[in-house]
Amino acid sequence: MPSTEPLAPAAVVLSRRDFDAVLFDLDGVVTRTAEVHAAAWKRLFDTLVEPPFTQEDYQRYVDGRPRLDGIRCFLESRGLVLPEGSPEDGPEARTVQGLGKRKNTFFTETLDQRGVGVFAHAVGLLERLRAAGFRTAVVSASRNCVTVLRAARLEHLFDARVDGVEAGRLGLPGKPAPDTFLEAARRLGVAPERAVVLEDAQAGVQAGRRGHFGCVIGVRRAGPEGALVGAGADVEVTDLSTVRVEEGASSVRSMREVPSALERREELLRRMEGRQVAVFLDYDGTLTPIVPQPEDARLSDAMRATLAELARHYPVAAVSGRDLPVLKGFVRLEGLYFAGSHGFDIEGPGGRAFQQEEGTALLPEVDAAERELAEGLAGIPGTRLERKRFTVAVHWRHVEEARVPEVERQVASVLARHPRLRRSGGKKVFELQPDIDWHKGRAVEWLLRALGLAHEGVLPVFVGDDLTDEDAFQTLKGRGLGLVVRGEVDRPTAADYALADVEEVRQFLELLIARAGGPKR
Repeated sequence: MPSTEPLAPAAVVLSRRDFDAVLFDLDGVVTRTAEVHAAAWKRLFDTLVEPPFTQEDYQRYVDGRPRLDGIRCFLESRGLVLPEGSPEDGPEARTVQGLGKRKNTFFTETLDQRGVGVFAHAVGLLERLRAAGFRTAVVSASRNCVTVLRAARLEHLFDARVDGVEAGRLGLPGKPAPDTFLEAARRLGVAPERAVVLEDAQAGVQAGRRGHFGCVIGVRRAGPEGALVGAGADVEVTDLSTVRVEEGASSVRSMREVPSALERREELLRRMEGRQVAVFLDYDGTLTPIVPQPEDARLSDAMRATLAELARHYPVAAVSGRDLPVLKGFVRLEGLYFAGSHGFDIEGPGGRAFQQEEGTALLPEVDAAERELAEGLAGIPGTRLERKRFTVAVHWRHVEEARVPEVERQVASVLARHPRLRRSGGKKVFELQPDIDWHKGRAVEWLLRALGLAHEGVLPVFVGDDLTDEDAFQTLKGRGLGLVVRGEVDRPTAADYALADVEEVRQFLELLIARAGGPKR
């Protein structure tokens, strides 16, 4: 059960200690399309019954139910019986199937006129949940779920979708049966008792209770107070701003506390079940060990062979701080995508290419910073300056420990003169790059969109070892998997799983190959 806070009696607090996923109904919980549905139902039934269709009728008989079930339920309440008809019936037919077609016509017409409104607090809650590492799904009886999500630009906030179309395809009974919610939990790879259901309809609340979910929150947008609790909700709220997320409970933790991916391989495979996997890999410290001289970080024959086989089964991208030509020269494989300079410079098969426009405009700033760093660091033995197209890196691995603060002061001095740049860090390296909202996580998002993989059927997997990889772990939190390669020094990480070293990375990639059926001949 979620906790309540004394200072805010109506508040509900969701924590990763208690739950792993949250399942949202769409209409009336996230979007204001319940009003559109209600208007369409009233327009449909007012031509058939007397007295007219009411808001109470909507909530009692059709809200949350599959369209045809709602028609049957309401007609029965008025003592009316119509022929079932067939799926081929048109909207003019006086049958259950025909009324279903007519209602959908009314709905889409009203939707076109009114557009899609959203509940801002619901969107905010979704964003907070995902930032905290919760997985999310939308579970709706509507066959227009995809249309509504796209119109409201909410697709990216859900890892899974079970709607009227999917329920029909799988033969799942609608709410109040729990089957659609249980299917969503299965797709997310979580047990029902570790998931929360948010519903505004009594039928949906009943479904959550019958599915034995860990918590059922009733969202009362209309109707009498307490009705949703009476239907089985653990708690009833009128505003999702009162549903709070306990920040940082499991989102970031020590690398020592992150479970081993290989020891949890069965759990990992369950989370991948039924989804296409896209693989994103850092280079240094992930595909090759960290070496004293960066130019010596060569890919082993075994790792290159594994990568080549992996790319025959999955979309694979190397995402590195290395300059793009250098990265491609090290990997030397066709069929992969490459994101160099922390994703500022991207290329792939078929001539696909992308350069971050704002970063390109700031190249003169990077040029000037490079010249000033070269001058300022000239007297500090062991420093090495590495210029990449979009960034300039200062390596201090071989600098005497007593002089490292001097290196840092020089970098800070240059940065102060170039406020349009920012500093990022890695293992014994300071790096200056354009100060814009772009990093490895953004590069992964761009690649997913460019490849047509930015949807719930795809599970992005990112493997990395460095601080710059944390941007990707955070970006994918709640919708993908992050695997961190443990280093010599423990630090906080947002990764979901851990690998001990480069050899375990290769073993994990071999596991993915085996999942896909083994080597292709």
